[in-house]
Order: sequence, then C-alpha cells, then structure tokens
Amino acid sequence: MSASTTNLKKEYRERIVPELMKHFGYTSVMQVPELKKIVINQGLGMATGDKKIIDIAIDEVTAITGQKAVATYSKKDISNFKLRRKMPIGVMVTLRRDRMYEFLERLVRVVLPRIRDFKGIESKLDGRGNYTLGIEEQIIFPEINIDSITKILGMNITFVTSAATDEEGYELLKQFGLPFKNLAK
Repeated sequence: MSASTTNLKKEYRERIVPELMKHFGYTSVMQVPELKKIVINQGLGMATGDKKIIDIAIDEVTAITGQKAVATYSKKDISNFKLRRKMPIGVMVTLRRDRMYEFLERLVRVVLPRIRDFKGIESKLDGRGNYTLGIEEQIIFPEINIDSITKILGMNITFVTSAATDEEGYELLKQFGLPFKNLAK
C-alpha cells in the first residue's frame, strides 16, 4: 500500500477523532463513528442481452478500485425484463481498511474535482449514518481509458459508517473531505 493510505488513516486518528469527540461531546474514543467499508455497485440491466458487458464492467471496476470486482446475479425470474434467475445483472466490490482509505482519498482529491460544473454532492444520508453517492459516468476515473469505452456506465458508491445518526455520519464524511453542497466554511 502507498504512503497516502497511511496519511488518511493517520489523519482520521490524529485530527478527525478529536474533532468529532469535541463536536459531539463523546467521553470515549470508542464512541466516535468510523468508516466501516465502501461498496461500489453497478447495476447493469442491459447485460441480459449482452454477456460481454458484465466482463467489461468487472475489468473497469477492478481497475478503478484496485480490488477484483464480482458479478451480482438476479434472485428471481421477471419475464417483462427478459430476466432469468441467476443471470448476471451487475458488478460490485467492497473495500475495507487500507484499500478503502486509498480509494476515498483518490475519490476526494482526484476524481470528484474532474467532474464538469461540479458544485458539490447531495447531503442526504439514509437515516443510519450511511451515504450513497451516485456517479453517472465511469470516465471521470483516471484509471479508465476513454478510447476503450464501449458504453457510459454509472455506479453507486456507498459509504458505510458506524455512526448512529445521520448527523454523526455526515460530520464524519465531511471531515474526510467529501464536498457536500451546503458546506458553509
């Protein structure tokens, strides 16, 4: 793992934990919410007609995250969508520990600033302190070669925290540098 990984982890321990303890009045370090995992998910409904889409998506998500992505499969038959049980319909990868911090740092410092007309991300959490960021094009990641793209695919990036409330989760992610829209500095 690179030195930047330890930077973000070290920053969490040295700066973010004391900041959150002060902000929420925690008495113990163990009460401070932490980032548990980051899940990257691509739903590929059009893959029912073309199996190569899944292979391409697996390669792209693997390149973006640095960890092997896996196909997700349908759980039941839905005839209206020409969907059979156990057909591949998406790609996902779960990042934890060092890879998670490395991906988060790349996302905040390199990827999000590359989005045209970027004004920040929505600040709506799920009620349990977790946040899902929707990305419409995979080409904003520098690991993707634009010339080799056959289809523009979007993805969801879910940040799973140990926070009990949205306020705690929001504050944690804000401290990590996620550029929320209504950030008043």
